[in-house]
Amino acid sequence: MQLNINEIMKILPHRYPFLMVDRVIELDPGVRCVAVKNVSINEPFFQGHFPGHPVMPGVLIIEAMAQVAGIMAYMASDEETRAKVTYFMTIDNARFRKPVSPGDQLRIEVTTTMNRRGIWGVAGKAFVGETLVTEADLKATFADSPK
Repeated sequence: MQLNINEIMKILPHRYPFLMVDRVIELDPGVRCVAVKNVSINEPFFQGHFPGHPVMPGVLIIEAMAQVAGIMAYMASDEETRAKVTYFMTIDNARFRKPVSPGDQLRIEVTTTMNRRGIWGVAGKAFVGETLVTEADLKATFADSPK
């Protein structure tokens, strides 16, 4: 299954400049999801990170992983769960291996490692081409939306 940006925006509450997923290219709900983020020099964080040597902040690569995991979990969930919001619980074993620069295309892959009592665990990896640039283990849960 694939999703375009309009379908992604129906799932994720994020909007510019915090929407970090441009397209889902593979989706097996609840099991695995692969998505892409096109990294552009027009991203607002490049103004200050770093002038003359633009590098995508690692925390935003992790955020992109979390958004891809959110799409995967959402697509595997029932309507009651889909009405909730997703919250990070843990980020473990994060490794930043290579910098990500304007013009790169991030390929983000997440695979479910657990799904118990409403807690999702995923192993996330981000690649530029065939080069692994970032990896992390993430956990999140769905909770009622604050009113």
